[in-house]
Amino acid sequence: MKTKIAYCIPGLYYPSGMERALTLKANYLAAQKGKYEVYIIITEGRDKPPYYTLAPEIRLVQLDIRFDDLYTVPFFKKITGYFRKQKLFRKRLTECLQQIRPDITISLLRREINFINKINDGSIKLGEIHFSRTNYRDFKNNHLPAFLQKAVAHYWTSQLIRELKKLKRFIVLSEEDKIKWTELNNVSVIYNPLSFYPESVSDCSNKKVIAVGRYMPQKGFDLLIACWKMVSEKHPDWTLSIYGDGMREELQVQINSLNLQKSCFLEHAVTNITDKYLESSIFVLSSRYEGFGMVIIEAMACGLPPVSFTCPCGPRDIIQDGKDGLLAENGNITQLAEKICYLIEHEDERKRLGQVARRNVERFKIENIGRQWEQLFEDTLKLKS
Repeated sequence: MKTKIAYCIPGLYYPSGMERALTLKANYLAAQKGKYEVYIIITEGRDKPPYYTLAPEIRLVQLDIRFDDLYTVPFFKKITGYFRKQKLFRKRLTECLQQIRPDITISLLRREINFINKINDGSIKLGEIHFSRTNYRDFKNNHLPAFLQKAVAHYWTSQLIRELKKLKRFIVLSEEDKIKWTELNNVSVIYNPLSFYPESVSDCSNKKVIAVGRYMPQKGFDLLIACWKMVSEKHPDWTLSIYGDGMREELQVQINSLNLQKSCFLEHAVTNITDKYLESSIFVLSSRYEGFGMVIIEAMACGLPPVSFTCPCGPRDIIQDGKDGLLAENGNITQLAEKICYLIEHEDERKRLGQVARRNVERFKIENIGRQWEQLFEDTLKLKS
C-alpha cells in the first residue's frame, strides 16, 4: 500500500526557493513507483498554474482561500479579514485531510501551523521551515507603536514554539539554524536539493562575476554594489551581472552614483540561469540573511567558486572556506572585495576551487536529499505503529 504524503503550502505559482524545493521533493517522491501518493494543498493562485513543473501523478488540491486579497485592504480590515479567512481555511483543510486520510501531513510553517496539530485526521504531523529562526515571524508594522510590535512578535513566537513542540519532527535547512531552536528536542536537518547538475561546467576564464536573487534588502545587493566599486577600481576589465527583479530603481541609482555603469549590470530574472552561471567565473552571495542559499549550490554545480558573507543561515553549512569557496565576515564589504579580488588575481586557485565546488556539491543532488526524506518518513511511521 502506498504511503500518502500531504504538503500544505500557500501556493506554487511564484518562483521562489520554497516552491522550487517542494516541487523537486514532491516530484522525486512521485517517481518512486508504488511507494508514495503525493498531495499538495494550496490556498492561493486560483487560476495560476504552478511555476515549476509538477509530475502528473501529484494531486494538487486548491482550497481557494485567497489570503492574498488582503494585501490591498487597510490595516484594520486586514486583521478582521485575516481571522475570517483563517477560520474558513481551518474548516476546509480539516475536511480535505479527513477525506484524503494521509499517513503524513507536512506543514511548510505558513498559516496552517497555528492549528494543524488539532486536526484529527489520523496523520502524523511534520513541519519544515524555509527561513532561519532569526528572520521568521519578524513582525514589523508601521501602523503600530514599537512596544505593540514587540508584544505581537513575542506572542507569535510563543505560539509557534507551542505548536512546533507538538510536531513529530521539525525539519530545518542548516545545522547553524538547528542550534537556534533551543526549546525543541524534535529538530532534524535536511538540506534543500539541487535543482540541476549540468553536464557542462564553467572553465572560470571569462572576466565575469555573477549574483542572483530578488532585488530586495535581504539580498544585500546594495552592499555588493558598494563592494564592487572597490573591485572595479583594481580590475576595471571585469564585470558584475546581477540577475533578478524587484527594487531595481534604487540599485540603479546607486550604480550610477558610483559611476559603475560600464562594469555593473542589473539583469532581469531569466529562465536559462544555468547558461549565465556557465558564462561566469565567480559567484557572489551578499545576503543579509538566508534560509539556506540555493543559488550557492546552483553556482557550485556549474563549477563556479562561491564567495559569500557568513550570513545566517546556510553559507557556513555549504561552503568549506578555502576548500571549495571563500567566506567573508557578514556585512564586511571590504573583506568581500578582497576575497573577490583574490580569485580574480589567482586564476589557478579560482579554477581549482571551482572544480572542488562542483564535486562537493553532489551531496545536494535530489537523489541524496530524497533518500534522507524517505528515511525520515520510514522512521516516523515506525513510531506510529
